[in-house]
Amino acid sequence: MKIKLLFLCLILTVLADAQSYIFGKVTSEEGIQLSGVSVINLRTDERSETTAEGQFMIRADRGDELRFSRKAYTRSSLTVNETHYENPVTIVLHSIPTEIEAVNIRYQATGNLKEDVKHFGDRGKVKALKDDLDSYIARKSSPEAMAPRHGEFVQPVGPGIPVGKVKDRWDDVDLMQYLAESLGSEFFTEELKLSPTEIQPFIYFVFTNFDRKQALKYGAADRSVVARFADAAQKQVEPYRSRTAVQHRTP
Repeated sequence: MKIKLLFLCLILTVLADAQSYIFGKVTSEEGIQLSGVSVINLRTDERSETTAEGQFMIRADRGDELRFSRKAYTRSSLTVNETHYENPVTIVLHSIPTEIEAVNIRYQATGNLKEDVKHFGDRGKVKALKDDLDSYIARKSSPEAMAPRHGEFVQPVGPGIPVGKVKDRWDDVDLMQYLAESLGSEFFTEELKLSPTEIQPFIYFVFTNFDRKQALKYGAADRSVVARFADAAQKQVEPYRSRTAVQHRTP
């Protein structure tokens, strides 16, 4: 969550120049979000890196080429055009197959079972070591050996409790796309009087004070969520314009 909040703060600092930024996420061919992917603008040499959720943001002009690379994955490139400012892009990286060294078989089977079985499986010292290990594992430990030593911490036995955090099914990019599609571009351009390139930064602006935990957790947003966002958007459009105007006036 801290990473997402940091990501949103970075977005808000560039609202005055929103048309120059490309937003999106990088996944594998299986749809897994990839973190640590290097994103480079080959013209300006500006660099960025994807977050733990695979999201990225980088400044780019139309016609610039963006390069995406990560160890063990093939590189991918994107030439920026007008549509990339209006909707987040999704980049898919394909994993590089790992070659397996050929196995050299020293003994060729003859078909004689009694003879062939002597040449396969563990033999000699390896077999003796594994036999000793199996015997040790099968042997029951004595209560004295299992008892805690003096001063040694013993984990109390009790009912199990869940640990860790269940990963959300959606991230902010997913929810942003859903809201933009559900409300339609006319809601933003005609009712709120925003330009097409302002839609994405404006949605992130509203997200700073918009409760979306359940939608991100379950990867779903019903009509009530869409209606609640539309109401918040109407209330936040003027503060958004004021903030953008102030940033434009700042030298």
